[in-house]
Amino acid sequence: MPEILPAEASLGPFWTLPRLRRWFRKVFSHLGGLGLLAGSLVREGRKRWEGGEILRQMDALGVQSIAVANLTCLFTGMVLALQTAYALEQFGGKLVIGRAVILSLTRELGPVLTALMLAARCGAGITAELGTMAVTEQVDALRALGTSPIRKLVLPRVVALTVMLPVLTLIAIFHGMLGGLIIAAFEIKIGAGFYLSTTLQALSVNDLMHGLCKTPVFGLEIALIGCYNGLGATGGADGVGRATTIAVVAASITILITDFFLTKLFIALPIG
Repeated sequence: MPEILPAEASLGPFWTLPRLRRWFRKVFSHLGGLGLLAGSLVREGRKRWEGGEILRQMDALGVQSIAVANLTCLFTGMVLALQTAYALEQFGGKLVIGRAVILSLTRELGPVLTALMLAARCGAGITAELGTMAVTEQVDALRALGTSPIRKLVLPRVVALTVMLPVLTLIAIFHGMLGGLIIAAFEIKIGAGFYLSTTLQALSVNDLMHGLCKTPVFGLEIALIGCYNGLGATGGADGVGRATTIAVVAASITILITDFFLTKLFIALPIG
């Protein structure tokens, strides 16, 4: 246990206030840096885009993340079906399992879980890749050659993740529904036809759009946070590791906070 200095001990339970002040300074500095990066991204976005690099990033960040997103929502749908059946069995509500699964997946769990998985996979990958380029002075070399790192490195990743996350979420929701179907048919002994019919009756365009409209925002946040921490990495391999950890944690927390405010907005202003 670390020794408490006399000056800190005299403050009693408030001895961590200096640490809190430093933490808040870091948070606001981080937010300011993200704002400046977003402004630079808008300016560079008016110029010619790197189409080939965008397609490569869509494959690396999107297509290669399909398995992770699908497995996550597949087993989430299975767990939802089991828990719903267990909770509603005493009320005779097992027949509404399909509705509970599809509504939970489309409105909240599908978009949020997919975004969190991509924050871990893609956010860490972006930060590590750009951080390695930063500490080995490859980013400085791009500037020396007259190439903008924002247009060359940041813009393709932001566009790719913003476009691909809604697609991945839609595919993941389908697999979540399939996971619920497997449990309903083989564990709870509800006919597959009945499960599918009740699921499709419960699903509406408003519910689907309620979840999908969040995902471009999540993708933008993951890419921006990953790029910002990667380009700002210093201190060799240790610095890249710290930047990667910060990027994943910051992206995950930002997704959860943003999800709350977007949900409030979409409830107040129904779409679809």
